[in-house]
Amino acid sequence: MNAIVIAPICPLHAEPSRESTLLDEALCGMVVEILDESAPGWYRVRTHYRYEGMVPGSCLVIGDDLVNIWQSQPKQVVLHKNFCDVLSQPRVQGSRLATLPRGALVSPVGQPDKGWQLVRLADGRLGYVPAGILGAYHTQPLSREEGVLRKALTDAAMLYRGTHYRWGGKSPQGIDCSGLVSMAYLLCGIVIYRDADIREGFPIHEIPREQLQPGDLIFLPGHVMMYLGENRYCHSTGRAGDDGFAVNSFDPGAPDYREDLKLEEARAGSYFSYESSAFIGKL
Repeated sequence: MNAIVIAPICPLHAEPSRESTLLDEALCGMVVEILDESAPGWYRVRTHYRYEGMVPGSCLVIGDDLVNIWQSQPKQVVLHKNFCDVLSQPRVQGSRLATLPRGALVSPVGQPDKGWQLVRLADGRLGYVPAGILGAYHTQPLSREEGVLRKALTDAAMLYRGTHYRWGGKSPQGIDCSGLVSMAYLLCGIVIYRDADIREGFPIHEIPREQLQPGDLIFLPGHVMMYLGENRYCHSTGRAGDDGFAVNSFDPGAPDYREDLKLEEARAGSYFSYESSAFIGKL
């Protein structure tokens, strides 16, 4: 049995309790697989990127028929702003039906009109959003050109500038290190492992550190970062003073060098094949 996430941000907890550890967040419009009902009102689910956790039933609408209808509809993603209000009318004075974070999915109805797009939400309601906030929803890599895709990955990561650190977070409301890089890849149509590791069955593979290029990933024990080029990387860090998204340097002489990170232990990972400049992931 499958379900659609209808809450703007759906928490995945370690246990069927809102007080338990937050493992991940699914975003509105995503489809999850129901594994079992772990406790009254709580379901253990698996996301399409193969992550599991306990979610409140109030965040879901359950039913394969509903999921099939939703999946058959066109999609766009909230992309160009951190959040997007869905309004009852195509005017800023309309009443707010929902507020969706970057990464949430909507189904466009018709074409934009005077800057407004009518959309269908995952729960079936209709509302209006500024068309310029929406972007293309990619279920495959957005480009076959390596340079274009690398730039898109770093641009997507940089969208989360100013976001504070949240363990298990994956939205502009709060994001952790693997949430940042996995969302950057997801927005570009690539599903990678959600945690800070290179995991078999996902398209990131280890490469020599000296071959790092923009969009590649740098792994430390329990931490992951994205290489931006020119000896710099971005990440989401809980270190006091950073408290979230940060850009740092690999240069020990730079003022933003992180001496506390054991960079000599770092492993490098890439989606790309350096031998052929082709994708490791299959389209």
